[in-house]
Amino acid sequence: MKNKPIILVSGEPNSVFIEIFIKALKFKKYKSPLILICNKEILLKQSKILGYNLKINILNLNNKNSIINNVLDKKKINLIDVKFEKKSNKINNHKYIKNCFKIAFDLIKNGTGYKLINGPINKEVFLKKKFLGITEYIADHFKVKKFGMFIFNKKLSVSLVTTHLPLSLVSKEITKKNILKKIKLINNFYRKNFKKKPKIAITGLNPHCESILKFNEDEKIITPAIKLSKKKGIFVSGPYPADTIFLKQNRVKFDVILGMYHDQVLTPFKTLYEYDAINITMGLPFLRVSPDHGPNEKMINKNLSNPQSLIRALEFLDKS
Repeated sequence: MKNKPIILVSGEPNSVFIEIFIKALKFKKYKSPLILICNKEILLKQSKILGYNLKINILNLNNKNSIINNVLDKKKINLIDVKFEKKSNKINNHKYIKNCFKIAFDLIKNGTGYKLINGPINKEVFLKKKFLGITEYIADHFKVKKFGMFIFNKKLSVSLVTTHLPLSLVSKEITKKNILKKIKLINNFYRKNFKKKPKIAITGLNPHCESILKFNEDEKIITPAIKLSKKKGIFVSGPYPADTIFLKQNRVKFDVILGMYHDQVLTPFKTLYEYDAINITMGLPFLRVSPDHGPNEKMINKNLSNPQSLIRALEFLDKS
């Protein structure tokens, strides 16, 4: 199973993904064949700018988007060439990205592979406010209701009860049900992929886990969820103040810190580990990983982008 191909959706046509992908190939060789879903002209243009001579094996799809009769080459990029209008605009970009995802989803459904990486997407343009993020977009396509964002680093990982919600809406989604769901997802993910029970720390919602209001979510919602999870044999504790849980003497005690909202845990996490992290979606019937960076259009063609996050994503899936 480990030799199943890694399927890569290049994502936004105007992004640094191709640059970091080429750099990731320069860094090391991977045991799993790589299937890149991308426009051939975009790929070759970027490789020429970087001065890298790519070895490409073109794959042909049949009517069911199957590549079963194609031979995968571990020494080359197995490319599925997707049509892209040369005139880049929101409509063309949206159509191109949607087609790339459709091909990837079909390959997963027909058993070609179970390991997916997607490059960065301009969420505002592509999702059109229908989904909070690509995590939700993929989960919806596969009709998965219980899923979660998981940012992984070997030393420490973080997860979120709420993801890309405006801060004013966060407290409405802090429920015992939602917290329990994320704790269970983290525990199951670790047991399946790392063969261990994780030690999970839960942050509070309010500063210092205190509130001047009569209703304190930390006491009324978060603490009961933690107690219930403990009864089920999960190694979980908290709630901890978010301003101290990331101190070295505190974070070394845990595998995962589960935060209540996006910036509460991602700001300190990225300060600590920068690009040495990958974004994993828990709860899917396959492994989906994305590098922890955005399109960064301002850096295109400058050959300055850091490939470390994509290298970590490829390494993780190569061993899975």
